[in-house]
Amino acid sequence: MFIQTESTPNPATLKFLPGQTVMAMGTADFPSSDAASASPLAMRIFAVEGATAVFLGPDFVTVTKSDDAEWDHIKPALLGAIMEHFQSGQAVIDGEDNSGGHAEHNGEDGEIVEQIKELLDTRVRPAVAQDGGDITFHGFERGVVYLHMQGACAGCPSSTITLKMGIENLLRHYIPEVTEVRPVGV
Repeated sequence: MFIQTESTPNPATLKFLPGQTVMAMGTADFPSSDAASASPLAMRIFAVEGATAVFLGPDFVTVTKSDDAEWDHIKPALLGAIMEHFQSGQAVIDGEDNSGGHAEHNGEDGEIVEQIKELLDTRVRPAVAQDGGDITFHGFERGVVYLHMQGACAGCPSSTITLKMGIENLLRHYIPEVTEVRPVGV
């Protein structure tokens, strides 16, 4: 098994490409080791000292490291953990509940929210997946779209620019009711 790596716009996050499907449907975000109990793969990665967050995409794994860890020191152990997992035959997520998508919205703006989700799915998410992350819909209230940034996008120095100059401009162009885009925490 050969695992490729790619840098991301976030210097604290590295993208690992195992050359096979990681998540058959959706994505999974583990911002801490406490959240990773349902994922044998994420648990193996968190066992590597310096790994602070794990994001699982369709065909990639992104790992965020602590500030004091050096990629040269932890990358071999991370490659080993990922390879060991895929060779073990274990599931990536126990129970395979891969819902990792948009939040539900049961308000009066249902049609607007569907337009927002459609634009995110067709224009935004494929682009940020290339950088090892994901952006999902969290809410819409009084013209403000709330988005959840995951993987390499969470904590990325350029995420504010991506939100304001990219996503906000895109949504405002196609959906006049959108006035602003804001990130939300976990």
